[in-house]
Amino acid sequence: MMMSLVDRFPAQLQEALEIGAAATIRPHTKAINKVYLAGLGGSGIGGDYVAEFVADECKVPYIVGKGYGIPAFIDENTLFIASSYSGNTEETLAAFDLAKNTGAKIVIVSSGGKLTQYAQDLDLDYITVPGDWPSPRACLGFSFVQQLFILNKLGMIGTSQIDQIKASINLLKFDQDDIKTEAEKVAKQLFGKLPIIYTTDRMEAVAVRFRQQINENSKALCWHHVIPEMNHNELVGWRDKNESLAVVYFRNKDDHKRNATRIDINKEIISKYASPIIEIWSKGTSLVEQAMYLTHVGDYISCYLADMRGMDSIEVDVIDYLKGELAKL
Repeated sequence: MMMSLVDRFPAQLQEALEIGAAATIRPHTKAINKVYLAGLGGSGIGGDYVAEFVADECKVPYIVGKGYGIPAFIDENTLFIASSYSGNTEETLAAFDLAKNTGAKIVIVSSGGKLTQYAQDLDLDYITVPGDWPSPRACLGFSFVQQLFILNKLGMIGTSQIDQIKASINLLKFDQDDIKTEAEKVAKQLFGKLPIIYTTDRMEAVAVRFRQQINENSKALCWHHVIPEMNHNELVGWRDKNESLAVVYFRNKDDHKRNATRIDINKEIISKYASPIIEIWSKGTSLVEQAMYLTHVGDYISCYLADMRGMDSIEVDVIDYLKGELAKL
């Protein structure tokens, strides 16, 4: 089933654009000098994407929080976005409860649940996304596209990222068969291995997303790091040959030249200790298009790998168990 949900990602992006365009976000009474996104899992990763997408345009910091608390700097000059697909994520609800008394401009992104009810009761702005998807992690497009529209409607960014989403839809539709072919090939190379994911710092969200999809869909462990930071620490840890490791590099033709050179040198060093070394190159002319392309490839890889491992890509029983045990307290 997860494979069919991934198939629908371009269509989801289109629907997300329509929802965002129709949303009403009222201006704040105070000047906004920072943005804080509270969200976890499939809802939180959208904030990571947006933070990278708007870094070159948004004049205020875009910060993502993934816990029960909120920073002391949340105040009346803050845009606080609570993102929870179900509307019932306990950590996000706790963060919202703390933020609602700070005077911050609060916007809810959810399919319903307690968060939407609170928004209605307190006359807060909210955007409702479709609630009929069986897995929150399959709803990445609904999450981050709404955040872009919130920023746009509040005058914090223009329309360039939204236009790039439109271009991404066309790219993914046109290349979907080739994307699936490449993804299946990479999944075969990763089968029986522990994946290690590397990319540059401007695309860490893509690496995090891929790691999470390997965890949840493929039911496997992996880790990620970013260049150049890993060149200052993790690179030194490559000392022992380990045939159980496989390295995946997400690459872009317009990566910073020094980072591109660093990756080439990294490959030379790491190839002595792990195999295979896999490079996945993006397509697209913007950061948004490239990120959507690599995300789509990674999502498919995780599904193919789940099939090879005989795993149900939708099932997250251990998370349900954890929530059940917490609910008893």
